[in-house]
Amino acid sequence: MQEKHLYEYAVIRVVPRVEREEFINAGIVVFCKRKRFIRVLFTVDEAKITMLTPDADIDQIRRNLESFQKIGEGAIDGGPIARLEVPERFRWLTAVRSSVIQTSRPHPGLCDDLEFRAQKLYEDYVL
Repeated sequence: MQEKHLYEYAVIRVVPRVEREEFINAGIVVFCKRKRFIRVLFTVDEAKITMLTPDADIDQIRRNLESFQKIGEGAIDGGPIARLEVPERFRWLTAVRSSVIQTSRPHPGLCDDLEFRAQKLYEDYVL
């Protein structure tokens, strides 16, 4: 029998005008401490974003989401946060903030396959 993994996930949101509090689900962050696993998946849906804010800076939003992904992956060019341990990176990514890129509060779950679960959550909540 395959081992179940305790994981946490948060939905990444694009909030083009923070003062209006309207958002588009743009990605997912999945984390498992025991497996030292973190995955950031995202997409930039220009049509949805510009429906909320026609003058949104799509290129800047894309760069911000790419930074989130680099931090999650621990990329060399991801800055000082990307050099932290996996749990610290997840906590930084999911910290409450008032900016164009935000996340939901983390939610827990159990699964057999973390890669599959990350893709499934991405499909269910973003695509």
